[in-house]
Amino acid sequence: MKPVNVAIIGTKFMGKAHSNAWTNAPKFFKVGLKPILKVACGQDPAGTQEFANNWGWEEVETDWRKVIERKDIDIVDISTPTYLHKDIVIAAAEAGKHIFCEKPVALNYAEAKAMYEAAEKAGVVHYLNHNYRRTPAIAYARQMIEEGKLGTIYHWRGAYLQDWITDPNFPLTWHLQSKYAGAGPHFDLNSHSVDLARYLVGEVDSVMAMLKTFITERPLPGQGAGTFKAGTGGGDKGKVSVDDAAFMVVEFANGALGSFEASRFASGRKNYNFFEIYGSKGSLAFNLERMNELQYLNLEDPADSQGFRDILVTNATHPYVGAWWPPGHIIGYEHEFTHAVVDFLNAIEKGTSITPNLLDGLKGMQILEAGLISAKEGRRVKVAEVQ
Repeated sequence: MKPVNVAIIGTKFMGKAHSNAWTNAPKFFKVGLKPILKVACGQDPAGTQEFANNWGWEEVETDWRKVIERKDIDIVDISTPTYLHKDIVIAAAEAGKHIFCEKPVALNYAEAKAMYEAAEKAGVVHYLNHNYRRTPAIAYARQMIEEGKLGTIYHWRGAYLQDWITDPNFPLTWHLQSKYAGAGPHFDLNSHSVDLARYLVGEVDSVMAMLKTFITERPLPGQGAGTFKAGTGGGDKGKVSVDDAAFMVVEFANGALGSFEASRFASGRKNYNFFEIYGSKGSLAFNLERMNELQYLNLEDPADSQGFRDILVTNATHPYVGAWWPPGHIIGYEHEFTHAVVDFLNAIEKGTSITPNLLDGLKGMQILEAGLISAKEGRRVKVAEVQ
């Protein structure tokens, strides 16, 4: 295998998930490129060194600009908070580096457009990590839809629900400030759901949305509390400037209707990513909390035995699964990232593109920004209005 040097910028949750994927991809899949974990970049020198030691990164750095400038780096993995994406992506593109970027893509449509244009101008391979597309059950759902098993799709029903900020004493981290996150679950969670809806159903034509912030002030975090702009601690509070929940209804370009629920206030839901798709010949349903299963209804079955049945998506013939374990031996969340790395490396080797990429990020952000306009102005918004 030909070696390619990878630099990762960001060493927290996504940094761990990505490091695991870079390590495992060539061990389980046949790839022509071997990723070398060259340098890890983070803001905290000691924490970054500990991260690098644990995951096998050869070197550490605290200045992402120095990482981008290095001639020996082929791939830049961007696992930072959203507000840093634009500058890093554009710098990486201009330096000729291939780009592996976390979602949400950017703070707004204008940033997403600039990122896409820079990557296209540079001619680099660029990937936006909406990892759920590479869940075998979801990839198989796409295959079933393409085979016509659902017929004409009538509507999509999606929900992505969490509960990690229901405590009013949860601090004002970067996730809760628009200048760092752009929006709350409307971006963080709905970006995933919108990407899956585009992947499985089609492009969105118009949007109506409502957003709500339930807790408007939160304690400022002290040093080490998980924010890039730490507050003073103590009894001081700061304003929450993003939504806590966001609901959207949409019309797709193909005439189907869709609904999206995104919330961080769904008590008892830790990472509930769920969708249903209803068509003229059948229906599909998926729940990430049972990620190896896909529910399927076939309207051609006899009426007296008709109903949803579970498909256990663990056969070697299912997408990606043949590289892992025998049938019935389930895989997990981290495997989606490995599948993404494999496809990304193959795209670089073959000189092809990969989806979702920064164009998909641009289109997804256009839909989400239309939702922000709709919620603010109380009207139905055409996605094409966002330019």
